[in-house]
Amino acid sequence: MFRKILIANRGEIACRIIKTAKKMGIATVAVYSDADADALHVEMADEAIHLGPPPAAQSYLLIDKIIAACKETGAEAVHPGYGFLSERAAFANALRDENIVFIGPNPRAIEAMGDKIESKKFASAANVSVVPGYLGVIESPEEAVKIAKDIGYPVMLKASAGGGGKGMRIAFNDAEVIEGFTRAKSEAASSFGDDRVFVEKFIQNPRHIEIQVLGDKHGNVIHLNERECSIQRRNQKVIEEAPSPLLDEKTRAEMGAQAVALAKAVDYDSAGTVEFVAGQDRSFYFLEMNTRLQVEHPVTELITGVDLVEQMIRVAAGEPLQLSQENVRINGWAVESRIYAEDPTRNFLPSIGRLVKYRPPEEKKEGGVTVRNDTGVTEGREISIHYDPMIAKLVTHAPDRLRAIVAQADALDRFVIDGIRHNIPFLSTLMQMERWRSGKLSTGFIAEEFPEGFTAPEPEGDLALTLAAVATLMDHIGNARKRMITGQLMNGRPVEFSRDRVCMLGDTRYDVALEEQGEALVVRFAEGDNRAHRVSSHWRPGEPVFKGDVDGRVVYVQARPILNGYELAHQGVSVQARVYTQREAELVAFMPKKKDAGASKHLLCPMPGLVKTVDVKEGQEVKAGEALCMVEAMKMENVLRAERDVTIKKIVAKPGDSLAVDAVIMEFA
Repeated sequence: MFRKILIANRGEIACRIIKTAKKMGIATVAVYSDADADALHVEMADEAIHLGPPPAAQSYLLIDKIIAACKETGAEAVHPGYGFLSERAAFANALRDENIVFIGPNPRAIEAMGDKIESKKFASAANVSVVPGYLGVIESPEEAVKIAKDIGYPVMLKASAGGGGKGMRIAFNDAEVIEGFTRAKSEAASSFGDDRVFVEKFIQNPRHIEIQVLGDKHGNVIHLNERECSIQRRNQKVIEEAPSPLLDEKTRAEMGAQAVALAKAVDYDSAGTVEFVAGQDRSFYFLEMNTRLQVEHPVTELITGVDLVEQMIRVAAGEPLQLSQENVRINGWAVESRIYAEDPTRNFLPSIGRLVKYRPPEEKKEGGVTVRNDTGVTEGREISIHYDPMIAKLVTHAPDRLRAIVAQADALDRFVIDGIRHNIPFLSTLMQMERWRSGKLSTGFIAEEFPEGFTAPEPEGDLALTLAAVATLMDHIGNARKRMITGQLMNGRPVEFSRDRVCMLGDTRYDVALEEQGEALVVRFAEGDNRAHRVSSHWRPGEPVFKGDVDGRVVYVQARPILNGYELAHQGVSVQARVYTQREAELVAFMPKKKDAGASKHLLCPMPGLVKTVDVKEGQEVKAGEALCMVEAMKMENVLRAERDVTIKKIVAKPGDSLAVDAVIMEFA
């Protein structure tokens, strides 16, 4: 076994690998760029080597510097994680030439499966089901249109060397093929240094299901069942689960057999993933094989009990697999949410900055439920513009799917992040949706359920009453604390408060009557609800998460102080809550409200990024929906379009400019 390994990666996956290495008694070496000098993976590793400036092309993608770091530290092997150099055969070959072990598959397997065009040809020859399409290199938009018409719309344009949703576009007509081809080639060149694009049939209402495979250097290959990754945005996975609610035993066995056959055909000797697109009728077609550890590997680990990182290390050291196919079981259900630094209310645009607060839920196993949080950040650190905006992967495991989802929803309610925008409100909202809970999924789920983009739901029904009851109890606890402050009244008489309250959730008023019952509070609402709601909690003012009992249910609510109240966040809902006495409520009604400023006369940069193109000129009349400019951020190209008919008065930014969030790009007349 290795004495020391180097992790050629950063962030949460580097931290994840270090944890397993430490468990195995293996020393670790981290590498880092200038932007990651104080990163968590650097802190966790036994040693750390500086690579260069923040851009990956000048640091994490430099093979010679990583090899030099291995020689300097005496690292015998390198784990590449995912992304960066993880699927570069040249990297594996370079390590081999220096007698350094690559903790991943052999270079031949990487070459055969790493190129999406060649991998489909290979799979077809191995009798694996493939999606109809054109696998040759396409030279021009016009050629792409001709091919798309031959295949039949809709089609998917995909970068041959792509991954992570980059260099992918769906097209339903000729115009979308032309634009999608151009954007896919540009993103592919920028992200992978390879602008080849191919076209295949887009399966409507599809599901994305993948099989985890594991092979060794002795010819043994097994599969560890499937993961469902159908909840995607812009072809990038957002929520994953294992097993899939779609598959039955027969389909699972067929998919697994095809995945193993493909892996054996290339002498696969590590952890890898064979991805399929599946129809709602359980038909399935090969998409690609990822010759690396997947982002979503924790859900497989939790349902099988197999540490995939450990297996990769043992296989790389030459050990045979100790697990046979007959021993692979499915134990319960696991759900994973990807926590991103992005603003879901602004079309999920990236958000960078300092994590003023970062308080993930406690990792634990309790009552048959496991909560796991794979992360690469800590409170006070910054989310950089230079890398993927993922903050963490929150994973829950329970005996069945519904309990795993409920556990995930509760864990999201306990996940406190301040200082940047993040997608937890979106994830929390999704966890409550009936379609998600019933397992009626497709890769179009997000687009179909949020056609106008995401807007946080308003509190209503029982959820609104729960939040009103929680706000009332929080106010009651705060008042009790204030009464303990000495020296408030000259004569020392206790203050008497009315038992009636007015709770304002946003602009909605709830008249409340209170009754103390020991440590609990009984809340009754004046109209529309004749129930007595019993609420209790040991919450104290200043704690960011309220944990309490509401009508016999354990409830978690995030509470951020605001003037005269709290901003409450629960199940995706965020609302300002203020509790008044009757007299205070009468006086507050006279307070003027701030009016909206109205429509903006400017196009503001929605996220920090680089202006790639400006598509209009001063004085030009632009119709709603037409492209204004394109901004690149975190390796993704974002086309900004006119929200209404406008005339361009002044263009402030030019291609090549690096802009901060809300920087003015152009002015409208």
